[in-house]
Amino acid sequence: MDAQTKALAKPLADLYAKAPALPDNIREVLVKIAPWLSLIFGVLTVLTGIAALGLFTAFSPFAAAYGGLGYSAFTMVYAVIVIVEGVVMVIAFSPLKARKVRGWNLLFWTEILAIISSVVTLNVGSVVGALIGAAIAFYILFQMRSYYN
Repeated sequence: MDAQTKALAKPLADLYAKAPALPDNIREVLVKIAPWLSLIFGVLTVLTGIAALGLFTAFSPFAAAYGGLGYSAFTMVYAVIVIVEGVVMVIAFSPLKARKVRGWNLLFWTEILAIISSVVTLNVGSVVGALIGAAIAFYILFQMRSYYN
């Protein structure tokens, strides 16, 4: 595990170590389907980001005309982060399939990117939803962590 991931994951690992463990058979199923979910949702996320980038680009002149230029800039940044998140998910497919820790690290970073993209939207509801989703995703990730070496 690289130093940055280790430093960021350590407090979360300590927190989630106190959480109830999932049964081994459920964790095994999660580890088996994780590469495929990462690939499918990665491709869908990239396509969504590209579509959002296109829409935001098309409507930016209208936003500028009506005083929404700052919001438009944040939505462009959001779309780029979403594309990067999807690409990282697709890259994670192969190491996840081989049960390499690199794949787990990449999934960890996609969740960090998801939180960042929600913060960039400047929408409180989006941030709260992302934090709740992240809590669940990190729980599942840390339940699977021991299967990757």
